[in-house]
Amino acid sequence: MDASLVRRVLAEFLGTALLVLFGAGSVVAALVLGDGALDYAGLGMISLAFGLVVALAIYTLGTTSGAHINPAVTIALAAVRRFKWAEVGPYIAAQVVGATVGALLIVAFVGDRATEFGAVGLTALGGGVNLAQGLVAEALGTFLLVFTIMAVAVDKRAPAGWAGFLIGLSVLTAILLIGPFTGGSINPARSFGPYLINELFGGSTPWSQYWVYIVGPVVGAAVAAFCYEYLVRPSEAAVAPIGPPAEAGTPADEAAPAASAASVPQQARREEPTQPRTKT
Repeated sequence: MDASLVRRVLAEFLGTALLVLFGAGSVVAALVLGDGALDYAGLGMISLAFGLVVALAIYTLGTTSGAHINPAVTIALAAVRRFKWAEVGPYIAAQVVGATVGALLIVAFVGDRATEFGAVGLTALGGGVNLAQGLVAEALGTFLLVFTIMAVAVDKRAPAGWAGFLIGLSVLTAILLIGPFTGGSINPARSFGPYLINELFGGSTPWSQYWVYIVGPVVGAAVAAFCYEYLVRPSEAAVAPIGPPAEAGTPADEAAPAASAASVPQQARREEPTQPRTKT
């Protein structure tokens, strides 16, 4: 990423605002249409909205800021030294502010129904789900997200052009699984924006649960990043060319044929058979 920190922070702000506007906004839309009720088919449409807006944010803003749009992702990448710790604070601040603006825009066009029916799309624990269960669910969902990010966006061996689609698909899959139990946040900023705006506009906000949407995603993201680094990503030695190192000043692609030839046993070498000449 060659963009300045200011440009990258603005990209994170915009990306997270879009995530909440179209993701959490789809929750409000589904609840308004269902008169406050939400079935699994509705959850499927919400999951699709989240997956698509994440993919679009990555394709449009990824080359500027990396399109983290999630504090848990930023912290996890810094923990495995794929991102500068000095820039974690500005990124998270931009994500939180962006999420708040995105939630505010939901209220701007939905009006009072945003708080009456959908609580601005905030995440809350489902019936019969305790705090520990919610914590585990959020950690598992975020694990899938960050494990996918490490594979298709961080690992240089990944095929080009697939990162946005596959990361969006991981978000969709995670929400389909944990959505009925926690709302499927997997993102502390995504939860904070609707919490704050719902509170400011008179809605009932379960602040006592909010820590679940911080600790769960951060723990799940960090575990996923470390697991990928340890289990999947090979060390430098494992991918180095076989044979002696190239001489100083000699390009590796010129030294490789010599090393390859030296590695073949002398007795294994064969000359081209000579074709007999036939007199006519």
